[in-house]
Amino acid sequence: MFEQLEKIEARYQELEHLLASGGALSDREQYNRYAKELSDLKNPVTLFREYKKLSRELEDLGIVLKEKHEKEWLELAAKESSDLAEKKNGLEEKLKNILAGEDKDAGKNMIVEIRPGTGGLEAASFAGDLYRMYSKYAARKGWVCESMAANPTELGGFKEVVFSLRGPDAYKRLKFESGVHRVQRVPTTEAQGRIHTSTASVVVLAEPEEVELVIEPKDLRIDTYRSSGPGGQHMQKTDSAVRVTHIPTGTVVACQDERSQLKNKTKALRILRARILAVREEEGSKRASEARKIQIGTGDRSEKIRTYNFPDRRITDHRINFTTHNLEGVLEGDLDEISDALIKAAQEKKND
Repeated sequence: MFEQLEKIEARYQELEHLLASGGALSDREQYNRYAKELSDLKNPVTLFREYKKLSRELEDLGIVLKEKHEKEWLELAAKESSDLAEKKNGLEEKLKNILAGEDKDAGKNMIVEIRPGTGGLEAASFAGDLYRMYSKYAARKGWVCESMAANPTELGGFKEVVFSLRGPDAYKRLKFESGVHRVQRVPTTEAQGRIHTSTASVVVLAEPEEVELVIEPKDLRIDTYRSSGPGGQHMQKTDSAVRVTHIPTGTVVACQDERSQLKNKTKALRILRARILAVREEEGSKRASEARKIQIGTGDRSEKIRTYNFPDRRITDHRINFTTHNLEGVLEGDLDEISDALIKAAQEKKND
């Protein structure tokens, strides 16, 4: 394992040199490949360097413990040695998982997009419920949830909502949320008490660093316009809303949440970069192709992955035949049970 990690670190250093030398800048496509590879190797290299640092500290403490010192000092040194050994073992486990093929995007920040499907206003309301569910889960985990773009309805739902999550294991825990979520319940607007079935689609994207995907300014068309919708009274006075179009792919992102045109543009570019990179990986990346073989479900955005049944207080994830009757708790952000089951199933499938 350590021989392989040494090779990875050597390649990382080589890539740093190549990108710093400026030679790769003459070939933009090659520069993007090098930058992407460097970013992919950053996590294992960082962990390996931390592992080596802890190993050196443990060796130094071992030497000290062999020498004669005051009892109180030795007890402190022994406690520190125990703590360092525990951290070292944890890092070793993480490195083993990475070398075994754990998703290299696991430690990344993420962008989540939610849109209503069939069901009209009830679908928009359900999209809002999903957004609040993920927001509450993020709060429980201590992650940072940042609104990127939103198109709210008058009844508290959303025609579209896009947000980012930053924090330890955010992408690892929520990457399997992509797909169609279905709800079965009696809408508040239903006078006859009939159960309706509505859907909302969720897309989870790993947010790339800027070096992973360099977008040329000449490939962008940026339009500004006046914001509209709830809360737009101030914004309507200026052209603060931004629409960014990536001309080569036709990808369009619009943001109007912020009062600052610059902030809206920055958020739009972050979403744009994540979408373009996801499409590129789906179409041509060998790594993505291999990953699809071990994914839970097909990963298709049109795939129905989960049903929220209110009359029975039941949530069923159809990909792994998992059912829980903790519907209220899940909607309040208690997603660990489902997340743990999905991660376990993915690992078992990988080991088959």
